[in-house]
Amino acid sequence: MANTYPRIDLTRGTGPQGHRARMRARVLNNGASTLADYEILEMLLFAGVPRKDTKPLAKGLIGHFGSLVKVFRAPTQALRSAGLKDDAIRVLRLPGVAAERLASSEQRERPTLSNWDQLVTYLDQALEGGISGQFRLLYLDNRNRLLADEVAPDAETVTAGNRAIAIRALALHATALIGFYVRPAQSPAELSQAARQLDFAMRPLSITLHDVLVTGEGPPSSLRQGGLL
Repeated sequence: MANTYPRIDLTRGTGPQGHRARMRARVLNNGASTLADYEILEMLLFAGVPRKDTKPLAKGLIGHFGSLVKVFRAPTQALRSAGLKDDAIRVLRLPGVAAERLASSEQRERPTLSNWDQLVTYLDQALEGGISGQFRLLYLDNRNRLLADEVAPDAETVTAGNRAIAIRALALHATALIGFYVRPAQSPAELSQAARQLDFAMRPLSITLHDVLVTGEGPPSSLRQGGLL
């Protein structure tokens, strides 16, 4: 009868390799968010320091430079002086590049609309598919970043429409709104009345209506700047 042997659990090994296996298993099981800053650095250094316990090195680097972020931003010569080889330094450059790419992607997907120029630039693009008579809403977070750009919900009455807008804003965790009409048929007085009703409906929810704009063939006009809101 063939010999049988117990299965070896590599995560229980001793030395650097066993420790690395345990760290990887921990990330897989519990997520990287459970790691301390020095442990994140320790694991990044696995790729640049193949056969050595990187925990003391990670703790030493954070102690020397002051924080994980400062380690990532440290000049190459300073990292070399701290004892890192070029392979390890190249690994430490990756998080910064990845963070910049993510921030750039988020900015494209969630533009900030905190001033008139940013808003007009956004509307120039948004109006390419706009249909005459549409009322659209920009839902913003507390930093005026765009959460959603949507046509206002259909409703039989203004009150029902405002209630639907409020429900949508709460679902998105929006803290502010900007509305805009695309080539509306209503008179300025009618637009002003609807905007004031929306503003009044949002106040008990601590949702700010920044402005309602009217767009046409020329530059958009602001009801708030025109004293109509």
